[in-house]
Amino acid sequence: MLCPADGRVIVVGEAPDPYRGGARSLKISIFMNVFNVHSQRSPVDGLVHRIDYASGLFVNAALDKASSHNERNAMIMRLADGTEISCVQVAGLIARRILCYVEQGARLTRGQRFGFIRFGSRVDVYLPKNATVKAALGDKVHAATSVIAVL
Repeated sequence: MLCPADGRVIVVGEAPDPYRGGARSLKISIFMNVFNVHSQRSPVDGLVHRIDYASGLFVNAALDKASSHNERNAMIMRLADGTEISCVQVAGLIARRILCYVEQGARLTRGQRFGFIRFGSRVDVYLPKNATVKAALGDKVHAATSVIAVL
């Protein structure tokens, strides 16, 4: 599984996936500062099963509460074997514009561009519990090139 954004890993751990019914998951969060490229790319080959947009606040995206309080756009993807992951664009303190270029039913390839968040923020990825995480806290990662997990 490739990293969906340029930035720094700020969260690696267990968390319920709010976009897949609270399923027990592994969560990896990548914080993008104002100097990072702000395009998001698909971490896997798969079908866009659903897109959930939620309006919200604009607190600092480096804070954990940003995942549940800030404006966000979740893309739930289904892989060929039926595995689902969630890739969530989260707006931040300065970033107040989330763009998503794909719609439900789109087929994406790993590394394909799917969105943009203006001026930084974060991307949260929720993986199945049995995924092997390759990213560590503090790692500097790059979209479509850094491997963050193996499914």
